[in-house]
Parts: sequence; structure tokens; C-alpha cells
Amino acid sequence: MSVNLHTQRADPAPPPPRRGGHGGRPQRRFWSQVDLKATPYFLISPYFVLFAIFGLFPLVFTLWVSLHDYELAGGDAKFTGLENYAKLLADADFWNAVINTVGIFVLATVPQLVLALMLANALNKRLRGRLFFRLGVLIPLVTSVVAVAIVFTQLFGRDFGLVNWLLSFFGADHVNWQNAKWSSWTAIATMVDWRWTGYNAIIYLAGMQTIPRDLYEAASIDGATPRRQFWSITLPMIRPTIIFTVFVSTIGGLTLFAEPVMFGSNRMDGGSTGQFQTIAMYIVKQGFRDFDYGYAAAAAWLLFFLILVGVSINYLFVRRIGGSK
Repeated sequence: MSVNLHTQRADPAPPPPRRGGHGGRPQRRFWSQVDLKATPYFLISPYFVLFAIFGLFPLVFTLWVSLHDYELAGGDAKFTGLENYAKLLADADFWNAVINTVGIFVLATVPQLVLALMLANALNKRLRGRLFFRLGVLIPLVTSVVAVAIVFTQLFGRDFGLVNWLLSFFGADHVNWQNAKWSSWTAIATMVDWRWTGYNAIIYLAGMQTIPRDLYEAASIDGATPRRQFWSITLPMIRPTIIFTVFVSTIGGLTLFAEPVMFGSNRMDGGSTGQFQTIAMYIVKQGFRDFDYGYAAAAAWLLFFLILVGVSINYLFVRRIGGSK
């Protein structure tokens, strides 16, 4: 009888089960999904928190104040409903401010955007020292608005202003630029254009830089002139950029404040007869000079609706110009 000298190996003992068993995988999957979906909202939440504090709350509070007889100097707020709005719509001074604001806006914004397009198209070509010229158009933007207003007030001076001196060569009489609507509107619009044309030109230039050069080369081969290329290629391709600048210019033009205030020697009445008082100046005067905060809040909300109407009209107009359907 033979003896088997080979001992039989014992199977290894199974490893101890992990803590939690198969429940760990669903838990890890849950936290992974939370991290994937919630992290983006967490990262952008600071903007919405700041907007709620400094944007949404003042907006709601101003609406509440506009429905009350609220004096900034103190006293209890008395609910008046739409009484402030009714008085405001019948206020001749408010409508004078609306006309002044729209007039200055039209005189400033239309030439500003047209000049910015022309300037951007010129800077988009091959020029010597292009970087120097591109940086040069931004110089007015970094200049203090107070310094700009002081300089332009001197330029449009009645007796010794440079503009009147140039007009005298053509036989024109001296113009008192602060004395009439059309003259004060023109002077203020010139200030606005000088300050913001370069800013819009740089934005248009950035949009033009994204247009593929192949489109221009193909158009040149087909015999298209540079003017035809501008209307058929450049303008349609930068239409979103134009819409953006129209929005920003509309908001800035309808809330114009610093330039007319400085032009009027830091007074909120906009001249002896309010010939260049804007809505923003009217709001500040009512709220912080006459201390009628509820009335000023109602004017601010009407300005808000005016901006919405202006932006909508300009958006539809730009879409038609660009050929959008």
C-alpha cells in the first residue's frame, strides 16, 4: 500500500467583506453626481448673491418706495398707491427731462456707433503701428469725466471758446452753448461721443478679428470691392456685437448724468429753463435736493420702462438693418 506524500492544499480563506458591502458604490455615485451637478452652481453663486443684495433688493425696495409718500429727511411712509406715477405723468418738468434725454441720446448714440464702425474697419486693415493706434483710441475712455467736462466746457465757452472762434471764420456769431436746447444737446453729445467712440470701436474691432480671412479672399476673387465686402461680410458677421453695443449705448444714453451735470456747473436743474436736464438729473434733484424720495423712485421706475422700450426698438431696428428674419 503506497502512501500519498503530497498533502492536499487548503483553499484560501475568503477576504473579509468591506465595510458597508455593496452599499459603498451607490454612496460614491451619489456624491459624484452631487459634485458634478452642484459644483457649477456653487462657483457662480457669488454673482447671484451679490446681484440679490446690490441689484434685486434695491429694485424691489425702490418699487415699494414709489408707492408711498416717503420723505428722505425722515417721517413715516404713507401708502399712496399709484399717486406718484399719476403726478409724474402730468408733470411738465418730467416730460421736459424725457425730451432732453431722448434728444441727447439720439444726437450722441447714432454718430457714435457709426464713427466706431468706420474707425474699427480702418484699424482692421494692415497699417503701420496698428497697436499704437488701437491703444490710442482708448485714451479718452481712461480720462476722468470731470476733466473731460472741464475741457469741453472751455471749448464751448461763449466768449473765448475754441468752437466759437472757429465758427467766426465762417461769419457765424458767437453761440451761447448752454442757453438753448439744440446747442446744449450738441455740446453734451460731443462730450459723450469723444469719450465712448473708441470704446465701441475696440469692441467692433474684436468682432471683426473673428471673421475668417477666407471669406474676404473669396470675395476679392469674385470681384467684390472693399465697400461691398464691408456691407455683405463684415456687418452681417458682427451683428451680435452691434446688438450688444446698441444695448449698452441705449442704457448709458438714457441714464446720462455726469456729462450734463458737469456742463451745467454741477447743478441739477439743467440750465435756467431745464434745457439740458436729463431724467437722471431730475431723479437726483427730486430725491436728494427736494427730499421727495417716493416721487424720485416713481421717476426711476418710469426711466426703467423707457430703457426697456428703447432697447426693444433699437433691437428690432438693428435686426432689420442686418437682414435678420
